[in-house]
Amino acid sequence: MDFLKLAKKFKKDEDGAVTVDWVVLTAAIVGLGIAVIASVRAGTETLGGAISDAVATQAVGG
Repeated sequence: MDFLKLAKKFKKDEDGAVTVDWVVLTAAIVGLGIAVIASVRAGTETLGGAISDAVATQAVGG
């Protein structure tokens, strides 16, 4: 197979375009996941601290 035929076949092939689409979609999903974690993190740390303090001050016994 000579280089010219290989170049024409490469030009017609669309598998690479589909791969790029999937990579972009995956990157967007990962980015959204990171954004959600970053926005929820502070609230969960504050809530966890409040729960920890409330449990620590409770008296156990009878």
